[in-house]
Amino acid sequence: MAARERAFTAPTVQLLTPTGELRPTPEAEAYLPLVEALPDDLLERFYRDMLVSRRIDVAGANLQRQGQLALWVPSHGQEAAQVGSAHAARPQDHIFPSYREHVVGMIRGLDPVNILSLLRGATLGGWNPAENGNFHLYTLVLASQTLHATGYAMGVQFDGLSGTGDPETDTAVLVYYGDGSTSQGDASEALLFASSYQTPQVFFIQNNQWAISVPVSRQSRSPLSLRGGGFGMPGVRIDGNDVLISYAVTRQSLEEARAGEGPSLIEAETYRMGAHTTADDPTKYRTDAEVAYWAERDPITRYRAWLEGRGASAAFFDDADSEAADAAADVRRRALDLPAPTREKIFAHVYSEPHPLMDEELAWLESYESGFEGGAA
Repeated sequence: MAARERAFTAPTVQLLTPTGELRPTPEAEAYLPLVEALPDDLLERFYRDMLVSRRIDVAGANLQRQGQLALWVPSHGQEAAQVGSAHAARPQDHIFPSYREHVVGMIRGLDPVNILSLLRGATLGGWNPAENGNFHLYTLVLASQTLHATGYAMGVQFDGLSGTGDPETDTAVLVYYGDGSTSQGDASEALLFASSYQTPQVFFIQNNQWAISVPVSRQSRSPLSLRGGGFGMPGVRIDGNDVLISYAVTRQSLEEARAGEGPSLIEAETYRMGAHTTADDPTKYRTDAEVAYWAERDPITRYRAWLEGRGASAAFFDDADSEAADAAADVRRRALDLPAPTREKIFAHVYSEPHPLMDEELAWLESYESGFEGGAA
C-alpha cells in the first residue's frame, strides 16, 4: 500500500526580507500599521538591544570556557524573535521564560549579571520577578514554564485583571518555549487549559530548528503554529529573524489577550547559531551548509540594512557598537567579582519560613565539615 500523502502547511509572515527590504508577505500587510507608528528611537532601540544581546552572549560563552561559569546558554541568532516580542509587552504583563531569553529579561529591567550569577552558581534561585519587570525565573525543566504561565494567566482572569477595557491595567501573560519543549506533555496540557479557560495569554515558540540534537522535522510533521488551531486558539508562523514582525504580531496577540479574547500561539522560525549550551557540540549533528544558510539570514545584519536604507547614520551604528561593547565588558567585570555563596544559602529558602529541620541539617553539615583537617571551608 502506498504511503499516504499529507500536506500540512502554514505561511511564514514576514515584513523584512533577509536582505533588509521592507516587503511584506500578504499575511503581514495587516501588521504594517503597527510598525509604521513606531517612533525612531524605539526602532533604533531594537537594534541596540539585539547588538547588546549578542555581545553579552559572546562574553558569557567566553567566561564559561575560562572556567568562570558552570554553563552558558547561547542566544546567538535568536535576537530578533526575543527583542521584538519583549518590546511588545506592557509593564503590567508577566513574562515566563525558558532559559535562553537573556535580552528579554534585560528589556524588562533585569540586570544581566543576575543571569550569570545563576549560571556561575553564586545564587540558587535567580531574582525576584516583582522587582524585575514581572520577568519570572528561568526554567531548566523543559516546558514546565508553560504550565506556570497558564496557571498565572488563569489567576489574572479570575482576579478580573483582563478584559476590563482599560489598557493601563489589563494584563496578559507571555510564555517562551522552544521547539523541543513542544514535544513535552506539559506544553500540550498548558495549551489545553489555556484554551478551555480562555486565558489572557500568548504562547511564543522559538523554533530554532534543533532540540539539542533532534531536528524539528523529527518532532513535528507539520508547522508548530498549527498546534494552536488544534487546541482551539489562533496560531501564526512568523519569520523569527525579522524583529519588526516579531514585535507587531506579538503586540497584536497580547492586546487581544488583554481585551479578553483568549490565548494565541506564535511560532517564530529562527535558528540557534551556536551550541544548545556550552555542554553541547553541534558539529556532531549539523552540517556546515545548514549553518551557512541561516548565517545569511542573520537578524542583526538584516535589520541594520533596513535602518541604513532609512537613513540611519554611521555615528548611530558606532554608538551602538560602543554601547554593546561597554555592556559586555561591564557584565564580565561584575560577574568575576561575584562572591561565592555561603553554605547557609543552601537551606535559606527551602521553606517560606524558618524551619527546624533546615536548622538541624545546617548544624549537621557544619559539624561534618569541622571534622576535616583545617575545619569547615
